[in-house]
Amino acid sequence: MALSKIQIIGNLGRDPELRYTPNGRPVASFTVAVNQSTKNQQTGEWIEATDWFRVSVWGDRGERVAENLRKGARVFVDGRFKAREYEANDGQKRMSLDITADTVLGLDKREANADGTFAGAPAAAGAPAGGGRPGGFDDTEIDELPF
Repeated sequence: MALSKIQIIGNLGRDPELRYTPNGRPVASFTVAVNQSTKNQQTGEWIEATDWFRVSVWGDRGERVAENLRKGARVFVDGRFKAREYEANDGQKRMSLDITADTVLGLDKREANADGTFAGAPAAAGAPAGGGRPGGFDDTEIDELPF
């Protein structure tokens, strides 16, 4: 059995779009931009590069992502990876980097209300419900992140 696992940290390129399959199963789709800076050894100049990933999140997790995350949000995505080639409208062959997410965690800092609650705090899709801090975030998840 082949396994193609990926973990990325980046920013949502657009608001998640929630759709339903004919049998009623929800799926949220969005794009994530992953930016990298590398230094050109000859010129000393910094070069920015961006990789775009198409992400799908199924079921209840997809519904939570669509409710809580917006364009620009910083996220951690863990899932299965597949690269596929397609022909664009201009006839050029292009590559699509697709992820079926098992976990999506919002990484943006949240501002607390006067009563100590977090307004609009995104719940972590794929995280245990109601665990740890408000917004479904649990300190134990930090130890599992690969950075």
